[in-house]
Amino acid sequence: MKNRSLISINDYSKEEIMRVLDLAAGFEQNPSQEILNGKVIATLFFEPSTRTRLSFESAVNRLGGKIIGFSDSTSSSATKGESLKDTIKTVSNYSDLIVMRHPIEGSARYASEVGTVPIVNAGDGANQHPTQTLLDLYSIRKTQGKLEDLNLFIVGDLKYGRTVHSLLMAMAHFNATFFFISPKELRIPAEYKMYLDQRNLKYHEFTDFREIAGEADVIYMTRVQKERFSDPIEYEKTKNAYVLKNAMLENTRSNLRILHPLPRVNEISTDVDDSEKAYYFTQALNGVYTRQAIISLILGLKN
Repeated sequence: MKNRSLISINDYSKEEIMRVLDLAAGFEQNPSQEILNGKVIATLFFEPSTRTRLSFESAVNRLGGKIIGFSDSTSSSATKGESLKDTIKTVSNYSDLIVMRHPIEGSARYASEVGTVPIVNAGDGANQHPTQTLLDLYSIRKTQGKLEDLNLFIVGDLKYGRTVHSLLMAMAHFNATFFFISPKELRIPAEYKMYLDQRNLKYHEFTDFREIAGEADVIYMTRVQKERFSDPIEYEKTKNAYVLKNAMLENTRSNLRILHPLPRVNEISTDVDDSEKAYYFTQALNGVYTRQAIISLILGLKN
């Protein structure tokens, strides 16, 4: 894993995924370690971000490293027409590792090919978000005591949701049964169903989940993402398609936990927040420990 970019969750084997999770557990017990002294991490966010950017920066600061970069492309030379290639080659000179979010699918892979330091993909369009997936896996294992043989409900925007795509591919290692719940306009793309078919994994598609919520071990809610729609009419039709309310949690399993990559708009009612089954804010905290593990492994500071 040393000096390797993390662009897709498939860049890591099952064994490497488990190594990240085990190391993250260690950082949860001891998050402040001066192992990044002398290291500079660049965070290049061409799209807005709160949790991903701040959790990466918190991870680096807690490990004694330095942060450079930008949180908005308008504050970079991209506004002057600088190419992504030139930006990456330049910032590679200033840093030991680059964390990048970009709106275009494939941009992170391209950056890893032109840069001279490892790239960590913090989200490229509707494609992948592997570090979110690793913190999701950490959260699932922590709440369920295992990753194997779970019923995973994924609800909302399955077409454009990069967190959904990465999570599906990762949980395929662990014999999950997938329940895809979405409006017809936002169904899971065919290539991801083919991915599961090739691995003989079970999945079911629904447009409503109120009658089947009792079968869930994990409900993974997602936001209908306005920024992924080219047609505002399509967005307006689907934006309020699914709202999880506390009353819907009656007669669900005691081990059920509700996850969400955040930000939330209105797809989880605030009356769910006080439920013992709500886990999304702790899930966000888990991002610090998981990203500490990823950075330290890529830089060869842990093995």
